[in-house]
Amino acid sequence: MLKAPTRHIVLDELAFDSHPLELDEDTRLALESTKLVVARGVGRGKWKLLPNGFVGAVQIDDLLVEVKPKGKVSISQILFLLSYAKSPGFRPQNVEAEATDDLWAALGETLARLGERATSRGVLQGYVSRDEALRTVRGRIRMSDQVTRRPGLMFPIEVTHDEYTIDIPENRILRAAVRRMLAVPRLNAEVRRRLLHLDQKLADVSSLVRGDRLPQWAPSRLNAAYVPALRIAEVVLQNMVAEADAGKFHVASFVVNMAKVFEDFVTVALTEALRKYPGRTVAQYKTYLDEPCSDGVPRVVLRPDIVHFVDGEPTLIFDAKYKAASASGQYPNADHYQMLAYATAIGRAEAWLIYADSGTPTRRRVRNSEISVHEYPIDLSGNPAEIITRVESLAERSFITVSVGIRLEE
Repeated sequence: MLKAPTRHIVLDELAFDSHPLELDEDTRLALESTKLVVARGVGRGKWKLLPNGFVGAVQIDDLLVEVKPKGKVSISQILFLLSYAKSPGFRPQNVEAEATDDLWAALGETLARLGERATSRGVLQGYVSRDEALRTVRGRIRMSDQVTRRPGLMFPIEVTHDEYTIDIPENRILRAAVRRMLAVPRLNAEVRRRLLHLDQKLADVSSLVRGDRLPQWAPSRLNAAYVPALRIAEVVLQNMVAEADAGKFHVASFVVNMAKVFEDFVTVALTEALRKYPGRTVAQYKTYLDEPCSDGVPRVVLRPDIVHFVDGEPTLIFDAKYKAASASGQYPNADHYQMLAYATAIGRAEAWLIYADSGTPTRRRVRNSEISVHEYPIDLSGNPAEIITRVESLAERSFITVSVGIRLEE
């Protein structure tokens, strides 16, 4: 169990400096291995910790380091973005009630609440295929295994049969997340009690082997009540570590790449928002900047995050960037060059550059061309329902803009 932190370092993800901190070599290496921060030596055993493009928290014994996302984005909002990107069926209210900025408390309370809701009518059961050697026939005899493993013997019999059990992928994932959560610090007694109760409910579920892929499952009518809990459980298992490092100290970490989180969320949320309009949406649409060369030289590949087709033609172009504007409010020029290339190669006059930021949309008409690049900030602060509404407003605005342009051309 980790100690209560006596050294608590909080950094903004855009910070370029920090106060020197005394670290021993083992702690520094363990801290850098999480990728949350990099350590810059300043002499006499002291180090400056700097953000490394990730957000989250790492605790190593009594040292707690947190990197907070820009724009006052809370852990509740990060959990929503992560979960919604996995499944647009993950509703805002699943995390909306959790307002704390304490990462461990938010994760523990959310997992406990959704796990309790999932198992409120009993632990889910299902059929699992098992291979066993039995004294009686059950299910199907595996003749090839019987001949290979027991030549000339009648018993035991190699069979495959279906067993109705709680030891199914859904429960294995949920229990693994609960047990990992119980190993991290800063959980109040009530949340810990609730998680322990969940673990007891799932006591007959086998443990996952560390390093293995998570078991495969698919949303269905039968496991619908489990889906929100499983999405959070997957977030915990894929982004959080809680372990003892060779007996030296305990490490607990939750680290996410906000650029990837934002891109994945926008892709899923915008695809959902565009469903109400004619056409179809393609993520990571592959196209080319240049025409084919006769000598077989490889072409330059372009992959906009989202392209929406209407009547079989690529009509709407979007790309998501988790970047900050400069002090003057300007976004990186390279992003606009990229959008100009997308619009030119695809043959459209409008392209939308989506930023994780507050502010108002801006349209930039490119000189000596018919192309306009729309800067469209999406504010990630506020509750999850408001974030979804902002994405829906983008879908509506972009579709109206292009529809007007098509009518004018006609």
